[in-house]
Amino acid sequence: MTTPLIELREVSRRYGGPAEGPPALADASLTVRAGEAVAVLGPSGSGKSTLLNLIAGLDRPDAGTVTVDGVRVDTLGEAASARYRRAKIGMVFQFFNLLDDLTVADNIALPAQLSGTPRAEAHRRTAELLEVLGIHRHARAYPGRLSGGERQRVAVARALMNRPALLLADEPTGALDTASGDSVRALLTELNADGQTIVLVTHDLALARSCTTRTVELVDGRITADTAHGAGAAAGATR
Repeated sequence: MTTPLIELREVSRRYGGPAEGPPALADASLTVRAGEAVAVLGPSGSGKSTLLNLIAGLDRPDAGTVTVDGVRVDTLGEAASARYRRAKIGMVFQFFNLLDDLTVADNIALPAQLSGTPRAEAHRRTAELLEVLGIHRHARAYPGRLSGGERQRVAVARALMNRPALLLADEPTGALDTASGDSVRALLTELNADGQTIVLVTHDLALARSCTTRTVELVDGRITADTAHGAGAAAGATR
């Protein structure tokens, strides 16, 4: 049995004091293996975003441990957390978070610049992602001129720039129309088939069923179900 890529052990997180309601996450234990695509489902306030933030090292648990690709994320300081995210994590957000004053190509290349990748290598990787994600014709355009689906593809390309072990997506189709959402679903399915490990938070049951291999359900900060519903992808293709 291989070591999990993600392992949470009895993780809890509370915001504010005990008088302010139940914890955002309570005694959550979860493992995700390389090559899996996992959807985290639940109503608003169920702890989905808290779970994602703990895996990303954007937040720390009050109890329990968070390990990702051999890194004890819950023990990292601020600077080490930033280095961890640059090296291990790609993040995709509902509202894209692209920089409007940079071209598509420059947005995609930004993580490589931040991690000190040589310019020639960053340029090659950018060109590769533009081609693979079908947005090469927009390389010199600015994000504001693109459709929502095209902007989300740019955001995915940026997230994949440093070949992360893990892609985290927070409501990746939440701001898209039906056609654009279908395009992003197909893209995530293809990435997972190529070996990319994905954990996504979503309210979209169709997204969860169509492009993930497993669903984890949260209610009031507790994992209430963990269901496999597809064959896991083999790890390690073209990340």
